[in-house]
Amino acid sequence: MKKWTNKRIWIPVLAVTVLVASSGFKSDFFEIAKQIEIFTTLFKELNMNYVDETNPAELMDSAIKNMLEELDPYTRFLNEQDVEAYKINNAGEYSGIGALVRSYESKLLIVEPYKGYPADNAGLKAGDEIIKIGDIKVADFDDNASELLKGANNTSVDITFVRQGETKTATIKREGVEVDAVPFYDMIDEKTGYIVLSRFNRKASSQTKSALQDLKGRGAEKLVLDLRGNPGGLLSEAINVTNLFVPKGELIVTTKSKVKKFNQEYKTKNQPEDLEIPLVVLVDGRSASASEIVSGGLQDLDRAVVMGARSFGKGLVQRPLKLTYGTQLKVTISRYYTPSGRCIQSLDYWNRDEEGNAIRNTNFKEFTTRNGRKVQDGGGVMPDVEIASIKTNSLIDALQQNNIIFDYATDFYYDHSFNAIDDFTFTDADFNAFKSYAQTQDFSFQTETETLLEETMNSEEHLLGKDVQEKYKDLLLAVNKGKFSALDTFKKEIQKKVEDEIIKRYFYREGLYRYYLKQDDAILAAQALLKDNSKYNNILQ
Repeated sequence: MKKWTNKRIWIPVLAVTVLVASSGFKSDFFEIAKQIEIFTTLFKELNMNYVDETNPAELMDSAIKNMLEELDPYTRFLNEQDVEAYKINNAGEYSGIGALVRSYESKLLIVEPYKGYPADNAGLKAGDEIIKIGDIKVADFDDNASELLKGANNTSVDITFVRQGETKTATIKREGVEVDAVPFYDMIDEKTGYIVLSRFNRKASSQTKSALQDLKGRGAEKLVLDLRGNPGGLLSEAINVTNLFVPKGELIVTTKSKVKKFNQEYKTKNQPEDLEIPLVVLVDGRSASASEIVSGGLQDLDRAVVMGARSFGKGLVQRPLKLTYGTQLKVTISRYYTPSGRCIQSLDYWNRDEEGNAIRNTNFKEFTTRNGRKVQDGGGVMPDVEIASIKTNSLIDALQQNNIIFDYATDFYYDHSFNAIDDFTFTDADFNAFKSYAQTQDFSFQTETETLLEETMNSEEHLLGKDVQEKYKDLLLAVNKGKFSALDTFKKEIQKKVEDEIIKRYFYREGLYRYYLKQDDAILAAQALLKDNSKYNNILQ
C-alpha cells in the first residue's frame, strides 16, 4: 500500500497561523515559518507579474481549499457566510423560505418543502428547479445560490422555477424557520413509544426528554429511538441524550489527540430520565458522528439493543477555530472512543490508495461491552440485530446519488393521486416502471467484483497471457451487463427508498413517519423484540 503524501506547496497564511498557535510544536516552527515566507513571496510575485489581471481573493480561496483537500473532508475553511450557516445549523433556527434546497451543476433544486412554511405556502414542490432569484440567474451565480433565499423575517424574494418543463414564478415571504431535532414522536402501540431524533443541534436533548416524558404519560413502557439518517452535530448534545438513559457520572466518550489539551473524557452530568425502560436504537448507513456516540455508548453500556444496518463510521471530532475577518477553520482535532475503547472511524484519510482515495478500515479489533459482549471498532457501529431491508450497496447509492429515485418520485407524484396515507400503494407494475426508468438514465456504478477484476488486470497484466486477459474482459463485460438484474435482487431495499421519497411528496415527512409506524421493517422488528422480554434481555447478556 502506498503512503499518500501532500503534493501541493501552497501554504495559506491564515491556516498556518492557527496551526502554530494551537499546536505549540516548537520543533516545527522553522519549517512553518519558512513555508509561510515562501508562500508570501510567491503570492506577491504572482499577483504583480502574471500576464493577466488576477483575483487575489479567489487565488487564496483556491489555495486554502486545495491544501485542506489533502486532509479529511471535515477539515474546512469557513468564510463569513459559512460561519453563519454553521451557527444556524447548531442553533436549529434561521430565517428563510423553509425548504431543503440542493445546489449542484449550476442548478438549485427544491428537495423538500417544510409543511406550513413559506415555500410550501407558496406552492413549491420537491423537484422544482429554481433558475432565477430576483434578477440573478442561478446558472450565472458563482457561489451557492441557496444563500440568496435566506434573509430577514418578513422580507420577500421573487423566484422563477421550472416544473415538469413549465416555467413558473412565485413571491415568497421569508420567516423564521424552526429546525426541530425531534421532528416526530408517537406511540407504536399501547405500550411502545417511538421518537425520531434527526439531528444533534442545541434542541436535541431537551426535545428528546420532552418527547419521552409525554410518551410515558401516554402509557409508554418501552421505547424505540430512531437515529437513521441522523448525520450528527454537537458532541455535548450526544452526551446529554445518552444521559437520559444512563446514570450521572458515566463515561460516554474519550477524545484522543496529538494536542494534549484536546485529550478529554466526557461523562454524564445530569440525573437520568429513565434507567429501566427497555430501549431499542435504530441506525443505518447514514447515522454518523453524534448518532454513533449515542448508539455506540448505549451498546457498550448494555443499555439498549441496537438494530438496523452498520452506521456510517465517523469517529473524528472537529472544532471551529477563529481566524481573522470573521472566518474560521473547522479542523479535525481528535478521534473519539466509545466507553469500551472503540474508535469507529471507517475511512483512513492519512493512508490512501494509488488514486488518492481514503482506505476503508477492514482490520477490526474486538472489544467487550460492560456485560462482556463482543463488539468491534473501525467500521461504524454494528447493530446487535441487522435489518436487511435498510442495508445499502453500490447500486442503491448510485440510484440516490444520481437522483434516479428522486426524479422518478417527482414524475410519479404528478401522475398519481392519493387522498390519505392509508390509500398509498406501490405495486409491482410501479416497480417495473421504475426499473424501466432507471435503465434509461445515464448513470454508472462499480461493483466490488468489477473493482477487484480491474485491479487484478492492472496489477498482473504482464503475467497474464492474451487469452486470460480476454477472458477477464469478457467477465467484466458480463458483470456490467448483469448489474441491472440487481434491481430485482434488491427489490425490497430499493422499493423502500422509492416509497419513502414518494410518500414525502404527498404527506410530508410527518406522513412518512406515520407510514413507518405500520409498514417499516425496522420499527416492526423493534416492536416485536420489545414484546419479547426474554429475547431482549438475552441479547444484552
